[in-house]
Amino acid sequence: MTTLVSHTWWMTNRRLKVLAKQPAFIVIMLVQPAIWLFLFGNLFRRVVELPGFGAGDYLDFIVPGVVVMTAVSSNMWAGMGILEEIERGTMNRLLTTPVSRSAIMNAMVVEQAISTAVQVVAIILLGLIAGARYPGGAVGLVVMLVAALLLGTIFSAFSNTVGMLVRQRETIIGINTLLLLPLTFLSSAFMAESLMPSWMRAIADANPVNWALDAIRSAMSAEPDWALVAGRCGWLLAAAVVMVMLSTRTFRAYQKSV
Repeated sequence: MTTLVSHTWWMTNRRLKVLAKQPAFIVIMLVQPAIWLFLFGNLFRRVVELPGFGAGDYLDFIVPGVVVMTAVSSNMWAGMGILEEIERGTMNRLLTTPVSRSAIMNAMVVEQAISTAVQVVAIILLGLIAGARYPGGAVGLVVMLVAALLLGTIFSAFSNTVGMLVRQRETIIGINTLLLLPLTFLSSAFMAESLMPSWMRAIADANPVNWALDAIRSAMSAEPDWALVAGRCGWLLAAAVVMVMLSTRTFRAYQKSV
């Protein structure tokens, strides 16, 4: 276990150094959530006037929505990183070293988690500057971060799996384009679930994006339902574990094919 943790640390450090050499990407990574926050926040701000919406200020409502949308969209591109490693031959060279095979995959997930954490903190601060309120306090904000990281891990591991299986950028782009908006809008990211059509609510119940939103919004309320928070986070954790295991098995299959 100590060796795995050590190898994961060094592999993560290697990937973060590569990320640090792409300042333009880092800027885009931080600016994009700000655009979503203020664009959707202004576009839909009057919907709180609809009977039954259940929120007094749309900015308070949309901050969790932007957090989960950012977690999904950022991590869905993780497969591009592993595809680049394969195309450059870096992955094959790593396989000739004594580094733990699990550490290679773990580092990719950890790198994405760190990037997601930075984005979530940026969204929270931007929301605060714009006037958003967080009645749940520090505990609620921690739940928001944890739920976003678990959701991001699900899609990061999924994207890595797809990248190793298809090894085509076009396919990854197509899958991301196909899934991002439906997963977001088939949830309560921008609209109260009580105002959604019944068939949308049924889909939302099985949507990991909505699990994260349920946990975050409950934890951020003045009177959190901790049973609901624990249940939704438990579902996210279970899905994340399954997807990480799947990506690891896919990586082992790739290793045997080279």
